[in-house]
Amino acid sequence: MLRRFLRAREMDIEKASALFLKYLSWRHSFIPSGSILDADIPNELAQQKLYMQGHDKQNRPIVVAYGAKHKPQKSTLEELKRMYLLGLSGVECRLPAGQEKFMAIADLQGWGYTNSDIRGYLAALSILQDCYPERLGKVFMVHSPYIFMTAWKVIYPFIDPKTKKKVPQYPPAMSSLFL
Repeated sequence: MLRRFLRAREMDIEKASALFLKYLSWRHSFIPSGSILDADIPNELAQQKLYMQGHDKQNRPIVVAYGAKHKPQKSTLEELKRMYLLGLSGVECRLPAGQEKFMAIADLQGWGYTNSDIRGYLAALSILQDCYPERLGKVFMVHSPYIFMTAWKVIYPFIDPKTKKKVPQYPPAMSSLFL
């Protein structure tokens, strides 16, 4: 875990230590009991938008998220953050020995303005970059509608440069992923 924090901060011990201590403080205050129960996130679980789906060729667990199933008006930002944390904890449990990263597929078919949640996306980015650094191996966005570009342009500047290498600059068409 400490190696991942060091790699995330280019082996700068001061920066990595600060990030790690920030993570520990956040986790202690955000989940004082140490774990998240299904009862803590009923609205998020009811949307059935996040699934674990096997492993890729590099033996990384695959997480599939369905953007059209995200209904920000049916939940709170705090519940959404807990859902992200539960999902990332689930991914960590599925990591095979010697594997530190996972792969994500964001299926945006049917995504529209009612699914748009900039605050939620930024919260996910913050949790992923600051609390689970160097866990994301690659992310693919498929079936992205043209209107998604508006939200993407708002989010993209907040992505850490190391994470940007794992995420397309703009969502590609489904066919371009397999060329």
